[in-house]
Amino acid sequence: MKTCIRNAVLTVTAVSVSVALAACGQSGESAVGGGNGGPSIGLLVPDAVTPRWETNDRPLLEKKIKELCGDCTVVHANARGDVATQQQQVDSMITRGVDALVLVAVDARALSSAVGKAEEAGIPVIAYDRLSEGPISGYVSFNGQEVGRLQGRALLQAMHERGHGDEIVMINGDPTDPNAVAFKEGALSVLRGKVKIGKMFDTPMWRSDLANMNMSGAIADLGADHINGVYSANDALASGIISSLRANKISPLPPVTGQDADLGGVRRIVDGEQYMTVWKPFQPEAAAGAAMAVAAARGENLDRMATGKVSNRSEKAVPAVLLTPVAVTADNIKDTLVKGGVYTIQQICIPRLRAACDKAGLTG
Repeated sequence: MKTCIRNAVLTVTAVSVSVALAACGQSGESAVGGGNGGPSIGLLVPDAVTPRWETNDRPLLEKKIKELCGDCTVVHANARGDVATQQQQVDSMITRGVDALVLVAVDARALSSAVGKAEEAGIPVIAYDRLSEGPISGYVSFNGQEVGRLQGRALLQAMHERGHGDEIVMINGDPTDPNAVAFKEGALSVLRGKVKIGKMFDTPMWRSDLANMNMSGAIADLGADHINGVYSANDALASGIISSLRANKISPLPPVTGQDADLGGVRRIVDGEQYMTVWKPFQPEAAAGAAMAVAAARGENLDRMATGKVSNRSEKAVPAVLLTPVAVTADNIKDTLVKGGVYTIQQICIPRLRAACDKAGLTG
């Protein structure tokens, strides 16, 4: 907010100051904490389609930043899946004069010029969960290829247990998301030569309705008997895929993978509709992201907290914290998500799932 206030004072009359300040809060922004002249940190998330951004990552990041920096202000905005909106939000953060920016890019390549603008303004950018292009200062995420490998191994295991064939459909994530590319590469490293990939699709903006449409197209082209498994890059896509399988009266359902441990996905696993998900524990990721953001806002060296380096086509290696993902099936929900404090038994085991929860050892 410092730059915005300074420009308002220097260039407008006292009557117009409130108008200038209002302009600094455009693009659906909201701010929490601070107010004592401490550092300000921008937090830009990509969409409202994937539940984790607003229900997990945002509140955890805000809480941890406040723990580490009591006088910090966190300014948040959601791009609603639109690249142009997120570019405008970066511009708004630059105008505000934030001291650091945590960015989950809608489109890593398209946002590279915006990242460059931030660097020119002296604002370090921490790429969170997705590796953004451009001159970022730090990166926090999970090992994307390991996520794909966990999904691929689980799918092979489920197909082996059922023994009905070796043909699959792959429904990948957004091709502009570097994470989706890594998930796909990791999964293919496990699946190639062991299954026949009947159809493969990418899914712009991680939209479950597109996954539903593509799954229906695959069923029409291949036939229900030739779909023995479905690689789904995350739980939101799995929801659309399973809806399509149900609508096409496919029974029993083939094993379907997932990721993010969304509550809906966990319930589908308990119910037998989805085979697995990948849990990327939000707390350590948010803690690392918050620590990097606060250090960057204070002008501190990020190498001291990095566990490694990554490359994003920029000229320098980027300090990174890469965490380890966890595969979750019905057999270990209790030992992972429940013990990890992600969900309670009551949240998972709604009345219609009571019998399934008993079978999975979650109740009783």
